[in-house]
Amino acid sequence: MIIFFICITLLILGYKFYSPFVEKQAGIDPTVSTPQTRFNEGVDYVPIHPVRAFLIQFLNIAGVGPIFGPILGALYGPVALVWIVIGNVLGGAVHDYFSGVMSIKEDGKSLPEIAGHYYNIVFKGFMLIFTAMLLFFVGVVFIMSPAGLLSNLDSFQGTMLADNTFWVLVILGYYFLATLLPIDKIITKFYPIFGLLMIVMTSMIAIALLIDAPHLPMAGDFLAYFEADHAHDFLAPNPDGLPTWPLLFITITCGAISGFHSTQAPIIARCLTNEKYVRPVYYGAMMCEGIVACVWALAGIAAFPEGYGQLKGMLDAGGPGLVVNHVANTYLGVLGGIMAIVAVAVFPITSGDTAFRSLRLTLVDAFSIPQSIRNRLLLAVPILTIAYFMTKLDFTVIWRYFAFSNMLLSTSVLWLATKYLFDRGTFHWIASIPAVIASGVTISYIMTAAIGFNLSADLGKPIGAVVVVVGLVLLVLAHNKHKQIAA
Repeated sequence: MIIFFICITLLILGYKFYSPFVEKQAGIDPTVSTPQTRFNEGVDYVPIHPVRAFLIQFLNIAGVGPIFGPILGALYGPVALVWIVIGNVLGGAVHDYFSGVMSIKEDGKSLPEIAGHYYNIVFKGFMLIFTAMLLFFVGVVFIMSPAGLLSNLDSFQGTMLADNTFWVLVILGYYFLATLLPIDKIITKFYPIFGLLMIVMTSMIAIALLIDAPHLPMAGDFLAYFEADHAHDFLAPNPDGLPTWPLLFITITCGAISGFHSTQAPIIARCLTNEKYVRPVYYGAMMCEGIVACVWALAGIAAFPEGYGQLKGMLDAGGPGLVVNHVANTYLGVLGGIMAIVAVAVFPITSGDTAFRSLRLTLVDAFSIPQSIRNRLLLAVPILTIAYFMTKLDFTVIWRYFAFSNMLLSTSVLWLATKYLFDRGTFHWIASIPAVIASGVTISYIMTAAIGFNLSADLGKPIGAVVVVVGLVLLVLAHNKHKQIAA
C-alpha cells in the first residue's frame, strides 16, 4: 500500500516544485495576447475556461493509454511503477508542457510548423510525416478498441449490438461530426463531463484496491523485488524473457511519456485565454494521467493473487480489456463494473476524434488550406474512409506501428523543446537529458523489433547505451559552444 502513496506523492511533488522551475525556463508572459484572442474564427480558435481546458486536455491525452499500457507493463513487476513516476515527472510532463508552450507561442500551430521554425524544412517534413502517421494510427486504434469492447459486452450478445462492424460505423459517424464541427459544438460541452468520469472511475478503483486487494505489494515486497530476483539487473527481462529495455518503455507510454500528447497541444493552445494557464492545463493533465497509470499498474499487480501467470493468462485470453472487466467487476460490483467498461469504451473515442481533428489541423497548417466547410469535408471524408478499411487489419500490427511512432515523436518533440530552450539561453537540460534517454530507447526498439531491423534482444541495451553516451557528449559540446558564442 505504501508504494501507491509514494508514487502519487512523487507525482504531486513534481507538479508542486519541479513544474514552476520548468515554467521559469519557458518564458511565459501573462500580459501578451494569446492566439485565441488574435484569431477567434468560431471553429478552432474559441475561448475556453481553464478548468474546462484542463479536463478536455486530460481526456484528449488519456483514452485507454494509461489503462491498457500499465496493465501490460505490470507483467514486468514493480519496475513499471518506477518508470511511470520518473518518466512522467522528468520526461512526459516536460514534453507535454513544452508542446503547449511552443504551440501557444506560435499562434496555435501544429508540430511540423513549429519544427520548421526552430530547425529547418527537412525536420519539418520529418515531423509532418510522423505526426500524420501517428495521428492516423491513434485514430484507427481508437476505433478498433472501443468497438471491440462494446461488441463483446455480455448484455449485447445475441443482438445487432454484438456486431463489431456496427460499432465501427457508429464510431466513425461520430468522428466525422467531431472532426468537422466547431470545437464548441461537441468537445467543449461534453468532454469536461467525460474527464470527470475518468477521475471518478479511477478514484473508485484506487479506493477499492487499497481497501481490499489480495496481492497489493507492500514496501517489503517492493524492496525484495530488487534485492532478490532482480538484484543483478534493474532492467532484467520479465518471466517470459521479454527485455525490460526497451519494451517496458514502449509498452507504457501514456502515463510516462507519449508523443501523441504533443499532437493534441494545438487544440487547446488555440483556446487558452492567457499563457499563465499553460502549466496547470498541460503539465497538470499529464500529472493526472500519471496517477491513472499508477492505479492501473497496481491493479495489474494487486488484483491477481497468483501473480504473473494469472495476469498473463487473462491477457492472452482477452487482452487488457478483459483485465479491466475483471478488476472492475471484482472491486466495484456489477454497477461499478458496467460503469468502468462503458467508460473505457468512451475514453478512447474521445481521444480518437481529437486525433482525427488534430490530423485535419496539421494538414491545414502544412498546406495553408482555408477553413471553409467544403475544405473540411474534403479532408475529413477521405481520412475517415481510409480509416475504415484500416480497421480490417490485424490490431496487433497497427498497435506496434502506433507504439513506435509514438515514442519517436515524443523524442523529436523533446529535441524541439531543447532547441527552443537553447535559443532562449535558459536551462535546456530539463528537455535535453530526457531527449537523449528517449533517443536511446527509440533506437534500441527499432533495432530489435520485428517491425524494424529484428536484431537480437541482447543488442538492445548496448545500442541504447551507446546512443545515450554519444548524445550526452554531443550535448555537452553544444552547450559549451553555445556559452562561448553567448560570451
